[in-house]
Amino acid sequence: MQADSTMADADRHGSGPLGRRGRHQLCVAPMMDWTDRHARAFLRGFGPNIVLYTEMVTAQALLRGDSERLLGFDPREHPLALQLGGSDPDDLARAARMGAEAGYDEINLNVGCPSDRVQSGRFGACLMREPERVAACVEAMRHAVTVPVSVKCRLGVDDHDSTEHLDAFIDTVAAAGCSLFIIHARKAILGGLSPKQNRDIPPLQYPRVHALARRRQDLEIIINGGLCTLADAKRELTHVDGVMLGREAYGNPAILGILDAALLRPGVPAVSAAQALGDYRPYIEARLAEGVPLHAMTRHLLGLFQGMPGARRFRRVLSEQGCRSAAGIEVLDAAVAAVDRTEADAA
Repeated sequence: MQADSTMADADRHGSGPLGRRGRHQLCVAPMMDWTDRHARAFLRGFGPNIVLYTEMVTAQALLRGDSERLLGFDPREHPLALQLGGSDPDDLARAARMGAEAGYDEINLNVGCPSDRVQSGRFGACLMREPERVAACVEAMRHAVTVPVSVKCRLGVDDHDSTEHLDAFIDTVAAAGCSLFIIHARKAILGGLSPKQNRDIPPLQYPRVHALARRRQDLEIIINGGLCTLADAKRELTHVDGVMLGREAYGNPAILGILDAALLRPGVPAVSAAQALGDYRPYIEARLAEGVPLHAMTRHLLGLFQGMPGARRFRRVLSEQGCRSAAGIEVLDAAVAAVDRTEADAA
């Protein structure tokens, strides 16, 4: 029975066991306080076609705050999606237009964040209880921009987590013109669990996302949650159109080089940790010249050499010296030298 299901999914995507080779086959999740513009500039070094997502930016913040700072990004980050939070169609339409005019390739609506602050603003995961409102938001955003509008959601929220609830939500929002859904394969529990606990405690239910992808073959379905390895990605791509990595991509970024080579650029050697760092170095130098503190950029590198000789020394140099007010590129060079020395000693 499982084999039949897998064959049906492969037929759905039309390209064998690795799924449809669409734009979103490999994505990095939006992560608050993590996927800022410097992190994205670094992660881009692992592959040119990995789709990157910004941290969530609220529509109100864009409309009332420093939009230039909130929307700023480096051209190297493309393909790049802006994730918005909000629940007012008019506000989201205006914010989406600002994002599109700033050059983002996609506008994504957050319908999955479980934090108390987000709930109090009537957006995030709590909106899964209001599919009609989400549909109205999507419709308004689509009319405001020409770039794709997508939705990132969960399987459900609290007791609104049945297959019927999920199907109704997806069908209602799809009818408003959304054809790309990124689904974190857990429900959100808004009463009693912190955002951190919501990333681990509700069980992963990949088969429910697979079933949705089979039912709605007209939609592009991307799966998120708990994916860490190439084997994970290959398994899921027999069922869905793409995979999105979050914490693993940030904490062990070299995995992106492996995934990029296997999934997006077969035959091309995987970008190594050292190569990605070399690609990032000119960016760091340019930002240092603009007055950006070194630590703002190197804090995203601490997981780079995970599991390799010298990784601890690399982290220690960056952590202890990178925070100094006068820290410059020499700190990064010293950290890299610590890795090189340890590897030479081991050899």
